[in-house]
Amino acid sequence: MAEKTADSQNKLFENLIEKADLKQLVYSNTLEAFELLNKTTINMVANYQDYCEKNKISKPAPFEAVAKSDFQLELKFGGDLLLFNMHSNIFEFPRQHEVMRTSYVKQDKNRSYCGVINIYNFLADSFKYNRINDSGYLIGRIFINKDKHYFIEGKHELGFLFNNFGKHNFGADKAKAIVEAAISYTINFDLLTPPYEQMKIVNVEAMKTALDAISLKTGKRLGFKFQADQGGK
Repeated sequence: MAEKTADSQNKLFENLIEKADLKQLVYSNTLEAFELLNKTTINMVANYQDYCEKNKISKPAPFEAVAKSDFQLELKFGGDLLLFNMHSNIFEFPRQHEVMRTSYVKQDKNRSYCGVINIYNFLADSFKYNRINDSGYLIGRIFINKDKHYFIEGKHELGFLFNNFGKHNFGADKAKAIVEAAISYTINFDLLTPPYEQMKIVNVEAMKTALDAISLKTGKRLGFKFQADQGGK
């Protein structure tokens, strides 16, 4: 009986160590990918400055990158801000997710464990003026597994260009392509005025607060569901 109990515990310990090692590997790969995104934005800022100097642009639009932490990066350009955020935990896809039905994952279920880097789009003024009620939009999320294979769930350019899970490793070239695609999408995702009927009545408290803290809620698609946006922007 004691031997059977020992075997059971040994199996439990083995599973614990294997799962911990797997998640640590995925975490390391995801952190490496995030660092590549960080380096990419730094290089793009330098290239932008060179471009403006060579073309004698006296008042160039803002373009700057700031690493807020080991897991958060902000890229500001024009009136927009892209926020890259790496989650510190590892996830597995739900059973009904299409990834779980691929031959790539069926051959090795451990390939379904992924780290996640989210890409959000905010208005730069939302952070500049601390408008805490403003809306941001998740335009893409990067999934990276133990083999450094990746894919992206996202809007338009991001979702269409980077959806071949198991085909490509995440490297410097992929980081550059992703950042460029995210910027391209954001530039063409314009700020729309909210419907008149939604904005025609404002109470005194809301207006006083707005005047004091510039806190009227603003977002590129305020009043519309971003997920249902069919306009290609």
